Amino acid sequence: MKSYIVAEIASNWEGKISIAKKLIKESKKAGADAVKFQMWRATDLYKKDHPEWKFIKKSEISFTKAKILKNYADGIGIEFFCSAFYPEAVDTLKSLGVKKYKIASRTCLFSDPFSSETLNEIAQTKKPVIISMGMGGNKTKIKKIFKNNKSVFCYCISEYPTKIKKINWKEAKLYDGFSDHTLGITAPIAFALLKKQMKSKEIFIEKHVKLKNSKGPDASSSIDTEELKSLVDHIRVIETLNF
Repeated sequence: MKSYIVAEIASNWEGKISIAKKLIKESKKAGADAVKFQMWRATDLYKKDHPEWKFIKKSEISFTKAKILKNYADGIGIEFFCSAFYPEAVDTLKSLGVKKYKIASRTCLFSDPFSSETLNEIAQTKKPVIISMGMGGNKTKIKKIFKNNKSVFCYCISEYPTKIKKINWKEAKLYDGFSDHTLGITAPIAFALLKKQMKSKEIFIEKHVKLKNSKGPDASSSIDTEELKSLVDHIRVIETLNF
């Protein structure tokens, strides 16, 4: 079994390139295969009276910032990609040469502005897609859109943080991906063990990652980079086991 482990940075870079670079570097040192950011426009997804509006707004990733982070990740040997929330973001990422795209749970509901246009734009790239289904969504419709893309669907519960007892393991093991929002590293390790027992060839694991002193809405459901290293080390051992 081969595991593709992604450090989801989300808003934990706090709108500061220096923090983003440190997270990329520490994720690489921890052994992650990739770092993932989110390209969205605050005004598309949130109202200005949102309690975290200022933080959300400054965490937007522009083309210039995406290029800086992609080049930095390339330079130290870790893959960079993003969740794209609007069509122009897809074009930006395509021009930077990303190898894959992530589809967020909320985009699968087709309720945000430009969700349908964004998914169709990603489909036209014919690049691999990772799709979180934490909020539901029409899986049949999404499969049809991405009929020409290699697709990995992720088990996900869109609660931040998620209580581990809420995970339905019988359902989770039907997926080849796991986008985890629980505290700690137990849940993704359990998922890896289940998939190893099932003799899966490839799995995808995504975990929100922060620095120890991170602030903001994503920090409470994130692990720090030391915990990420422990997670990666455990999963690499699981990959070698014979059941």
